[in-house]
Amino acid sequence: MKKIVTYLLAMFGLTTACGQQSYENAEVEQFAVLTEDVNTVILDVRTVEEFEEGHIEGALNIDQAQNDFIEKAMAALHTDKTIAVYCRSGRRSANAAVRLAAKGFLVVNLKGGIIAWKEAGLPVTTDTYEVDVFKTKSGKTVKFHALVHASIRMECDGKEIEIDPVTKLGNKTIDYSAMPKADYIFVTHEHGDHFDKEAIQLLTGEKTQLITNNRCAEMLGYGQIMVNGQCSMVDDIKVEAVPAYNTSEGRTQFHPKGRDNGYILTIDGLRIYIAGDTEDIPEMQDIKDIDIAFMPCNQPYTMTTEQLVKAAKTVKPKVLFPYHYGQTDVTGIPSQLKDCGIDVRIRHYE
Repeated sequence: MKKIVTYLLAMFGLTTACGQQSYENAEVEQFAVLTEDVNTVILDVRTVEEFEEGHIEGALNIDQAQNDFIEKAMAALHTDKTIAVYCRSGRRSANAAVRLAAKGFLVVNLKGGIIAWKEAGLPVTTDTYEVDVFKTKSGKTVKFHALVHASIRMECDGKEIEIDPVTKLGNKTIDYSAMPKADYIFVTHEHGDHFDKEAIQLLTGEKTQLITNNRCAEMLGYGQIMVNGQCSMVDDIKVEAVPAYNTSEGRTQFHPKGRDNGYILTIDGLRIYIAGDTEDIPEMQDIKDIDIAFMPCNQPYTMTTEQLVKAAKTVKPKVLFPYHYGQTDVTGIPSQLKDCGIDVRIRHYE
């Protein structure tokens, strides 16, 4: 990956800042090219208020002025990725770039900041959901929006996919009426933080297909039922329903074996594992070649952090998103998996 970035830097003639070799400066055109690379993480280091007023789509927001900036960056970023950093005018991001480079990150700073980006006519968004972008084998773009808890929105080649949509959880509300109708809705099980009739109704259009377990289909009165071990084609998406259950003594009543689903979606060669509510079950040994995995971590209902680390080492996804973590501290997971070749990305689902 660093060879690719080095090639891009040389191709565009990017120069180091102030004679230093710790990070690179890029003009808007070159920066825009880098943001399209799946091996690049876009980092906005302005304040939350500035970020909410408008930012580059897919950017993470970590305020460089906060005392724990480096700690948050180390938890959220990966040294195998290029960090494309920007602020309002380029000054704060240059400061952040020096600090990140000192920690071993390959950093490219946007000259002129988001001001220059806007002046070049490039788009910004006010969507505050964190977005991660990947490419399928044939180059199609897949976007993952971190909504809340276990609710994930996916966009792929003009299709909308919703995972366990829920309109309200705690003090956070998701306005599904402002989102496109779903082409596919996947529901893992009937608990209220995964199954919400109102959200499903808001997202359902004439062509929406709902895939779920038997219990949720009974509660709704419709839906394509899949059971553990079943494989089906939903249009051009291969869907595998995999087990999701508790094993620890005193927890098996939360998610009994055989009732709930996890899902593996294969979209144009990209394999995505949505684990649902589960512990580190033996069946995970049979899950192979996963590009992106969403694994839960909130004891006592799903996995402890130790179980999640064990599960990740078993499944070996290229990218891991701990989700459904509630008040569980997951910030130590990246360091525990840093030698396993797994890119751990912690997003704010709560």
